Amino acid sequence: MSLRRLARMLALAPMLLATAPGDGAHAQGRVLRVSLNTELQVLDPIITTINATRVFAYMVYDTLVAIDADGNYHPQMLEGWQVSDDRLTWTFTLREGLEFSDGNPVTSDDAVASIRRWSQREALGRLMMQAAEGFRIIDARRFELKLNRPFGFVIEALGKPGHQIPVIMPARLAALPASTAVPEVIGSGPFLFRRNEWRPGDLAVFDRNPRYRPRGEPASGLAGGKVVRMDRVELRSVSDQSTRAAALRTGELDYLEIVPGDYVEPLRRDRNITVPQMSGLGQIMSIININHAQPPFNDVRIRRALQAAIVQEDVMASLGLPRDMYMTECRSMYMCDAPGTTQAGTEMFRQTGPEAARRMLREAGYNNEPVVFLHAESSAILNPTGLVIADQMRRAGFNVDLRTSDYATVAQRRFNRGPVDQGGWSVVPLIWNGIDLVNPLSNPGTSYNCTDYFGWSCDEETTALLTQMSAAATPEAQRAIADQLQTRFHVNVNWVLGGQFQGPPAYRSDLKGWVPFAFPVFWNIERR
Repeated sequence: MSLRRLARMLALAPMLLATAPGDGAHAQGRVLRVSLNTELQVLDPIITTINATRVFAYMVYDTLVAIDADGNYHPQMLEGWQVSDDRLTWTFTLREGLEFSDGNPVTSDDAVASIRRWSQREALGRLMMQAAEGFRIIDARRFELKLNRPFGFVIEALGKPGHQIPVIMPARLAALPASTAVPEVIGSGPFLFRRNEWRPGDLAVFDRNPRYRPRGEPASGLAGGKVVRMDRVELRSVSDQSTRAAALRTGELDYLEIVPGDYVEPLRRDRNITVPQMSGLGQIMSIININHAQPPFNDVRIRRALQAAIVQEDVMASLGLPRDMYMTECRSMYMCDAPGTTQAGTEMFRQTGPEAARRMLREAGYNNEPVVFLHAESSAILNPTGLVIADQMRRAGFNVDLRTSDYATVAQRRFNRGPVDQGGWSVVPLIWNGIDLVNPLSNPGTSYNCTDYFGWSCDEETTALLTQMSAAATPEAQRAIADQLQTRFHVNVNWVLGGQFQGPPAYRSDLKGWVPFAFPVFWNIERR
């Protein structure tokens, strides 16, 4: 036996033992085994932007409003809403019979307390509450939001699918500080989280929630009827990419959130595996986040040199994806081939490449200050793209100090606002799902302007434009302001865009009913 085969068998051994016949009441055919791109470490979707927590949140919690696969918003926990003629008073009605996993009914008090907690942390929620006089409880199922000035995105806020999600939890938990994770997981979503079986960084287990009442409409994206057809879902951490692919092919895993580029074509050729194409808002944007609070990137001229140094085509090629799965260039912060795509502000990119970047660094007086680059080696996406971005920066003349670690360490360190010699950082590559970028008021590239969100970008013109956008009454006015926001995004260099690509999932072909969306959802699936 080869050493490679032996290593793979040893890596799979815990998984094989865990899935052996007779491991409990759940037949293997009714268990869905999933490997996400990052590990589940945080259980409160209000305090983190990590994608694994978002996937977790939509399993165990629910939201008042939900977005479908086409970007349209629908009532979810709500029966519906009414709006006054002046659009300043919104009256919401909860569906009958909603229950939390502890058996208590979901009430207006829970909904209002949850939205208040969420709005302390999330940019779109904060803007909504700045325009609000407040909430009023009418009865157990009805509540009212009274605005003191127009705000055109109430429904979009309550159904925001991005990170820091407006999930509904019991009022007693929602009353806790938004800066600290809630100590219990009690939601009204389609799954129950088995906390006693949770092994952080290894395994998270979910069972069907018998108290959940799905809507009657067909499932689409995050909207409609979330009918759970599997008894159990297991999120399993498998860090080695070849082991993950092998486990999918042998059936030890049923689903991979993102297939590393080198494995796409072999899996496409396997008739037992489905690798779907992702389009538009289902694609992913590579992001280079910059620390505006510390030298050298507190100088916009240095940020513009970084902007010039990045050649997107080379960053994308590092992923090893088939050519039909990435774009050679995309400069729209709202994604390309998407409803909000615009070229506003892209004149900033007339001069790019290492020579232009070196000249800009000289003109800015860059003195070889160290640039601490946080590199997540454990990520199938952030590892290769990070290495190429770091190399492009070095060729442009930046003194790059590459700090390699696992993703969990990077995710923690990026909140350090201090100097690099005190544990701080300068640059960190990230990825964002397209669904997170479509709305200017929730796009992290602009919406976290002048807040405590890591990167700490602050631009007064952006602040004014966000206020204008929140009150814009027509699609035409909103589009014009969105263009201005993108121009400021590029001029101020809030981030640098690394390129747009597909992060293709893959799943066993005997599983039917997958709901296509920008990130994994596990209702509606059955094994046939």
